[in-house]
Amino acid sequence: MELVKSKRIFKKINTSDVYDVAEISPLTKASYLSKEVYNNVFLKREDLQAVFSFKLRGAYNKIFKLKQKMEIKRVIAASAGNHAQGVAYSSRKLHLKATIFMPLTTPSIKVRAVKEMGAQVILSGDTYDEAYKHAVSFSKKSGYVFIHPFDDPEVIAGQGTVGKEILDQSKNKIDAIFVPVGGGGLLAGIGSYIKCVQPRTKIIGVEPEEAAGLFAAMKANKRVKLKEVGLFVDGVAVKQVGKITYPIIKEWIDEVVTVSVDEICAAVEDIFQETRTISEPAGALSLAGLKKTSKKKGWKDKNLVAINSGANLNFDRLSHIVERVQLGEKKEVLLSVRIPEKKGSFRKFCRSLGKKMITEFNYRADEKDQANIFVACTVSEGVKEKNLFIRELQNKGYFPKDLSSNEMAKLHVKHMVGGRAPRELTKYGEQIFRVEFPERPGALMDFLNQLGDKWNITLFHYRNQGSAYGRVLVGFQANLQEADLLEKHLKKIGFPFWSETSNSAYLSFLA
Repeated sequence: MELVKSKRIFKKINTSDVYDVAEISPLTKASYLSKEVYNNVFLKREDLQAVFSFKLRGAYNKIFKLKQKMEIKRVIAASAGNHAQGVAYSSRKLHLKATIFMPLTTPSIKVRAVKEMGAQVILSGDTYDEAYKHAVSFSKKSGYVFIHPFDDPEVIAGQGTVGKEILDQSKNKIDAIFVPVGGGGLLAGIGSYIKCVQPRTKIIGVEPEEAAGLFAAMKANKRVKLKEVGLFVDGVAVKQVGKITYPIIKEWIDEVVTVSVDEICAAVEDIFQETRTISEPAGALSLAGLKKTSKKKGWKDKNLVAINSGANLNFDRLSHIVERVQLGEKKEVLLSVRIPEKKGSFRKFCRSLGKKMITEFNYRADEKDQANIFVACTVSEGVKEKNLFIRELQNKGYFPKDLSSNEMAKLHVKHMVGGRAPRELTKYGEQIFRVEFPERPGALMDFLNQLGDKWNITLFHYRNQGSAYGRVLVGFQANLQEADLLEKHLKKIGFPFWSETSNSAYLSFLA
């Protein structure tokens, strides 16, 4: 394969045909983020394209150029979603048929969008790389032209128009541009243009930790094929950077940074706060890199650009994103704490939390002298506040374990804490209630104070899900004869409640 130099790509960018379908996307200042990171942060809004992604640019430029040179009736492509939409949209615009190979793991929103544009979709393989192999094989057998998602000079040039627009739109010198990296087409295109016009501007590629093919290549000084990639950031889930893109990138790139899933989720929320739009994980990738890098390097008052590359988010991903946001911002702490297994110790511990905003609370009575509590709290000032909070608990006689970076705890254990009632409790009797109260700071402690210490709490689960009401599942050591007295006590408190002692889920897993 021929070696393609940046200067050649630069020339192609200036003659690219993208604006039949693409918009000059806004370069908007993120005011809130700028204050947070002490720099001037700008978002390049490629999520506002017709297919909600920058991929339209490269796909159309390639297909348009092909049609000028030769007679074609159908094109073939492989894509995890955004390139597929770009090819489908471009083909419809140019009155061509399209067949797209997509991984079985592709979000349904992207598959549906491609079909609605008139393209044939063939789901094949679990990753982009597997879908790519099948697409290339089909292309060779059928004789139809294959449109590569990144490893093609015309595709790279089409993507590079994003860089040209940034310089045209910027009133001041840009200090650094952060670009999401999958196969490297966008990075190669933007870098080729920027470094030819404004060479002092830093170009920084950003990858997820679980799909860091370029980072590995730069470290090894050659292209590296990853054994496997994580699929959460599906838009960049590529095992190996391109043959054409890699030497171009290597020619001028300043740095490659990697970010965690939590950091990406936090960036999704940041974009929503600024724009009221929901970015896909790949779309928020560059912003996550910008925040991490600017903090690490101590940058101030610099002009920084992040490419919001796409907004094709499957709705079911939202729950996972929301759950990881606070952890990504280092504004939530997960703790395991042991307390004495005796009446009143649970409320005493809750009181020791002070006015901390509790986001999750799990407790189950234990047959031992001590019981473990799983608790999550908001720490708005980040790591500094977290460390201070842990020291305060230690000074009060508790020995908390910090689970904030424990992936198993975050993904699984927090949902599994508790289990069945101890035998001693089973013999005596347990009453279970579901309670609702208005969600506000201190509401949980108010609820516990009103419960008092008359009844021994045997189970407690609370989770703040951002709703107007806090929802608690609470168990009390009480037999059938005491159940009526307990219900009268709960009625006096005044919060809505429901008896769940006979609930089949409780009987199956907790009783």
